Formats: sequence, structure tokens, C-alpha cells
Amino acid sequence: QTMRDADAVVRNARRALRRATGPSGQAKGRLHRALDELDTTLERTRRVVAQTRTRLGGQVPDSATRLVSLHDPDARPIRKGRLGKPVEFGYKAQVVDNADGVILDHNVEIGNPADAPQLAPAIERITRRTGRPPRAVTADRGYGEASVERDLHDLGVRSVAIPRKGKPGAARRELEHRRAFRDKVKWRTGSEGRINHIKRSYGWNRTELTTITGARTWCGYGVFAHNLTKIGPWQRQKPRRGGPCPPDPVTRTQTKHQPHPPSRRPTLFRSK
Repeated sequence: QTMRDADAVVRNARRALRRATGPSGQAKGRLHRALDELDTTLERTRRVVAQTRTRLGGQVPDSATRLVSLHDPDARPIRKGRLGKPVEFGYKAQVVDNADGVILDHNVEIGNPADAPQLAPAIERITRRTGRPPRAVTADRGYGEASVERDLHDLGVRSVAIPRKGKPGAARRELEHRRAFRDKVKWRTGSEGRINHIKRSYGWNRTELTTITGARTWCGYGVFAHNLTKIGPWQRQKPRRGGPCPPDPVTRTQTKHQPHPPSRRPTLFRSK
């Protein structure tokens, strides 16, 4: 009954607005937008009611399509396994930085896609922008698949230091215990500090824009501002002989989630 009453209110308001002679220009445009927003909210509310009835009927709605937030329809459930919050809602983001602290690539995706398939495309984008592949790439165990390592070598990466998933064989254990491999893996942990820094200082802890387009825009501006503060001091330094030295082409990768509680604006957290 409440939904029918709300629909009637919208219909009557649109009818009255068409007949009205008073509001014009910007005022009339604002009224139209307010009615469009109300109409959108009603449609989303219908979806939530239908999902609730499905759940009460003993079925679990499809997590890939179900609506979890009236505020942000693109937000998706993300299972993280924490004791206090086993499931959060939002997006998943990936950050690739280098030894100079410059973020070379980032992306924000709907839901909780697997880490491994995202790494090679990121390195390919970096290679296209800089004109050469990174000398070495390191990432956490979530990217540890043989296919990922092959793809990175095919892109021209000479050294890949990513611990493999599961129990490694004797040859793999020997490789992962080498000093060079372990040093790169230890260096990767520095990306945790990079994540905390952009969360605290560049808005990645909470996006003020909704939908996947808004989240990508917000995160992009944060990365842009972060890189400006990193690169700016280099411009004030005396140029080296033969021109400025390009950033060290060694990259590390880290993923994080952007949970979005239905009653709050989206928030960014990292994912181990």
C-alpha cells in the first residue's frame, strides 16, 4: 500500500508540474530532478522488497545482481572473512606503485573479482605509458599463479617475485627462499604504507561520489593529487646530466576493497 501511495504522489506531482505556470527555468529543472530521484528511489525500493520476499521464501538472491544499497546501486557484497565484518559492500581497487612512491596504475572494479587476472593488464598499461616494461614486479600471494608469471615475462618483465598459492614444490621453494626473491617480497609490504597514506591524505578512505563511475573518478583524482606531491619536488631539484632520471621501473601491486554500508557513503579499506 505504501508503494502504491508513493507512486500516486509521483504521478500527481508530474501532472501538476506540467500544468503549472509559476516555476520556470532552473526552478522547474530542480523540480523535475527531484521527481526523477524520487522515481528512482521507488524503483530501487521495489527491488529491495522483492529481494526480501525471496530471502524470506528460503532462497538467497544472486549476489552479482542484488541491490545492497539505495544510495549506490553498483555496490556489491564482498566477502573478506573478518570476524567482526565477514561481508562488506562496495568495490575492489588495485594499486601499482614503484620504488619512488609514484602510483603507476590503479583500477576500481565492481564486486570482488579475482586478483590474478588484473595484474598483467595493469603492467601492460604501464608499459604503454612509459615506453618500457618494469624491470621487476612483486605482489602478494593472491596473484601467485603460474599463468600470471608467464604473462608478465611475455610482457618483458625480467624478474617476478610473487609467492605461489598452495603448497609449492621443491624447485619452487628453493626459488622463493633465494635472497633476491625474499628481498622483493619484503619490499612489497611497503605498499601497505602507501595504501594507508592515500587513505589518510588523499580521500581513499571515503568516496563522496556514488556508482562505479563516481568511485573511479574519486579514486583517480586522489591518485593524481598524490602523484603531484611526489613528482613536484623532483622538478625543483637540479636536473642531472643528460636529463632527469626516470623513476625506477620496479613495481609492486596491492589490492583493497571499498566497502559501502547501505546507510553510509562508500569507504575504502585494503585487502590483504
